[in-house]
Amino acid sequence: MTIFQQALISLLLARWERKLKATQEQLSPQDRIPGQPLTTQLTLSQKWHLTSVKHLLIQIGQGCVWVGGTILILGLFPYSRGLQLLILFGLKYPLRLGIAVCSTYVVIRLSYSLIDRFSSSLASNYMLTWEANQRLKLRITTISGVTKSIVTVTSVIVGILVGLASIGLNTVPLLAGAGIVGVGISLASQNLIRDVINGFCIIVEDQYGVGDVVSIGEFSGLVECMNLRITQLRDGEGRLITIPNSEIKIVANMSSEWSRADLNIPIAYQTDVDQALEVISQVAQELSKDANWEERILESPVVLGVDLFGDRGVMLKVWIKTQPLKQWEVSREFRRRVKNALDQAGIPIPAPQQEIITHYAKSKV
Repeated sequence: MTIFQQALISLLLARWERKLKATQEQLSPQDRIPGQPLTTQLTLSQKWHLTSVKHLLIQIGQGCVWVGGTILILGLFPYSRGLQLLILFGLKYPLRLGIAVCSTYVVIRLSYSLIDRFSSSLASNYMLTWEANQRLKLRITTISGVTKSIVTVTSVIVGILVGLASIGLNTVPLLAGAGIVGVGISLASQNLIRDVINGFCIIVEDQYGVGDVVSIGEFSGLVECMNLRITQLRDGEGRLITIPNSEIKIVANMSSEWSRADLNIPIAYQTDVDQALEVISQVAQELSKDANWEERILESPVVLGVDLFGDRGVMLKVWIKTQPLKQWEVSREFRRRVKNALDQAGIPIPAPQQEIITHYAKSKV
């Protein structure tokens, strides 16, 4: 290979490298627009990883052209062949380590690209609302992040072992020592491992997500933050409650897919029940057809009828199926309208009643 050929090949590779570098900068995660669809983000991430691999291979190719060409040129002249042999001997171990490092990097990047492609294919099968898309984004990013972490750790460990073996070191004692250290670390971090495993299951099974209102044990509130280790709730008093995922056994999700306003309306025992049911049913239908509220109500309200004879009177139960987290708004508006309608119909809402019976003992004279 002549110097002219080296320069020509290097020039072509440098030109290709500049184009790839410009493409890589356009696909950089720091420059992506916030709020992009999940599939778009995953596609850009996949292209960025592939471009990174191509960029590395071109840089390796440039190095091989100049170093290999120089070594070949040195071998053409008798007085420089000794230097050629010296360079080849000096590059023996660094070259092996370099091949191991570059191979590890390429495997990791290609694995990332395959994971992003699989995640993008999974996300593209769903036609979701914005809220559902945010939940799916959380699940997919978490799962892909965990998978990428596993791939990275595995690839790095294998790359280190291959690199050490390539330079003639015995890796058997190293593997034995790493096994002992791994057992010690696993025993010392059992709670952390349980947190991570349980958090992974919560996200994969979509038990709840950020923005849901849940009840976990004795705590209830809005899920403000969650990851593989902890879940953070913001309760009605504004307190931020942090719960390790390993402590989560039973979860009541009050905003998954849809919610329900469960309403109990008391009326006095002497009231005409049929008239009260007719008034309540009319209010429910008017609310469901109101332009300001019909989007929040998913189905026609159901007036179930008499549910309980209590200390306040006869309890009438109404169910209204709503969008997630809208049950409280609908409940407040429905109660306001029912109160006004019952007042107009002359039907009182009774206060709690209690009857006290007193017995007097007769005194003996």
